[in-house]
Amino acid sequence: MTPSEQVSKTAEFTVENIGGIDSSHVSISPGVTALTGKNATNRTSFLQSIMAAMGSTQATLKGDADEGRVQLDLDGETYERTLTRTGETVVFDGDGYLDDPEVADLFAFLLETNEARQSVARGDDLREIIMRPVDIGDIKNRIRELEEQKDKINDELATIEDRKTDIPELEQRRQQIQEQIQAKKDYLADKEAEIDESNRDIESSRQEQEALEEKLDELRSTRSDLESTRRQIETQNESITSLKQERSELEADIEELPETPMGDHQHLDTEIEQLREKRQTLNSQISDLQSLIQYNEERLEEDDYEILEGLDAADQSESTGSPTDELLASGDKSVMCWTCGSTVERDQIEDTVERLQERRQDLMQDLSDVKSELEDLKAEQRESKQQQKRREEIERKLADIDDELESRNAQLDSLKSQREELTDDVETLEADVDDLESGDFEEVLSLHKEANQLEFEIDSLESDLEDVTEEIEEIEEMLDRAEDLREEREDLVEQLTDERTKIDQIEADAVDEFNEHMDAMLGILDYENLDRIWIERVEQTVREGRRKVDQTAFDLHIVRTTENGAAYEDTVEHLSESEREVTGLIFALAGYLVHDLHETVPFMLLDSLEAIDSDRIAQLVDYFEEYADYLVVALLPEDAAPLGDDVTRITAI
Repeated sequence: MTPSEQVSKTAEFTVENIGGIDSSHVSISPGVTALTGKNATNRTSFLQSIMAAMGSTQATLKGDADEGRVQLDLDGETYERTLTRTGETVVFDGDGYLDDPEVADLFAFLLETNEARQSVARGDDLREIIMRPVDIGDIKNRIRELEEQKDKINDELATIEDRKTDIPELEQRRQQIQEQIQAKKDYLADKEAEIDESNRDIESSRQEQEALEEKLDELRSTRSDLESTRRQIETQNESITSLKQERSELEADIEELPETPMGDHQHLDTEIEQLREKRQTLNSQISDLQSLIQYNEERLEEDDYEILEGLDAADQSESTGSPTDELLASGDKSVMCWTCGSTVERDQIEDTVERLQERRQDLMQDLSDVKSELEDLKAEQRESKQQQKRREEIERKLADIDDELESRNAQLDSLKSQREELTDDVETLEADVDDLESGDFEEVLSLHKEANQLEFEIDSLESDLEDVTEEIEEIEEMLDRAEDLREEREDLVEQLTDERTKIDQIEADAVDEFNEHMDAMLGILDYENLDRIWIERVEQTVREGRRKVDQTAFDLHIVRTTENGAAYEDTVEHLSESEREVTGLIFALAGYLVHDLHETVPFMLLDSLEAIDSDRIAQLVDYFEEYADYLVVALLPEDAAPLGDDVTRITAI
């Protein structure tokens, strides 16, 4: 990377009143940045500032301030968040780098109390933590939409296949009509030749002949109108029959639906709103507890640092005892409570913090139960709405059918009246033609009648031919579209497969990522007699809201070897603190990778690594560096010493 590129990607942070920071400006370059210093030197506070700039609410406002802010300048863009104290709560405002920081809070910002990092040591549900960012409800809705589209295409293809079988019969029918038309035309040509010959024999009676021909033309036209009317009557009857059949089917469908699908489910809105309020309350309580836990842990760290400074001063002046005696005598037994000002046992505060952490975990479980129950109620509400929509749609169709039936019946009555009138006209014209007939014209009249009838039959056949040809062309167009429909269906099937296997794929990828990186990390860190730590996916029946479902669970296995080389399975409780910390961090890394945070979240944060020895910290940092643009680590000076020379060190914030 050239110097200019390095500068352009430097992240500039301006921080005011966050954690223990009064005011500070810090530049973070790509790669690894180590925040080195003793405890109570605002390293954790600066990590919280980075989280706040990303969009997280897991940051604390300075105790003596009512307002705080953090500004991030990165890649030519500026992101600013503000913290404002309102009563007992702190309100966050402004636009962070991330639209939704929840996944980053879980898998990228790995401070000491990070849930993913601590999940291994606490025995949490590892699968639930990995799958928490996945919107399962959205996946189910997407699957339902894709299935509806596929069913629609299948119906259309089935119709096309049915119509395809009609083509041979229609082709045969078209050929027959064409042959009939040609035969009729040939016969008509013969009759017209006979008429011409007869006309030459009775040239003197042309006036009477013309009158007769006019009547014959009028008769042919009227017969054609009558046949057209009969066809229209037949078409109307077929349409009315089809409409009545459709109405019967819709009436059967509507009988299967509740009369008022939403009427019996008004309580759903109330229950859903109550659960949303409960979810909001739990989120607020969890956030408050998190802030309280972080604040107490930071104060405990600050108290340790102040005690050590006091011991150093005493050792240089008048203290005659050892530093250990001084610590036991004054610092390790009791501290001043920063809430009420009284002196309390340090163990009592630590026990309180531990109970607060347990309470937060209980609230997290309550929140998970509320989310599951809320999803069930939403699904029930969606089903009711769909039934209501379906009922309204059927009722609307039935109304349209009734209107169309009324219209078609009216048209049918009109056509029947028209048919009666045309029938009378034909009878009248036939009588007129008979009156014009005479002995001299008997032969020619007979020829004209035959020719007239042939022309009428040809017109009718040509009309039939046109209908059959249009039907064949319509089916051929449908067949042309069938290939596109099949390709579209294949694409939908692929999408359905992706959606249906998405959850399973995420679980499998998470397990693979953990097992792969855990094996690599153990090979690098070389813990004594610790052969393997791995996750196995197993199926088990669990309660989800109001019902029991089969669900995947993640079982963590730990394999050790004895001095004589025999392998045995161990438990998390027997892991050293260093081994537990590394396992938790690798689990968080698996979530970071499986949810593609390396593509969207530029910062990964690490804190409180003191349980791991300094050489292994350096190896761990070197391993994590590959997956984040900016890896920011808070370390004690002695833990930062083994880091490489290419690591940026910040010693003052």
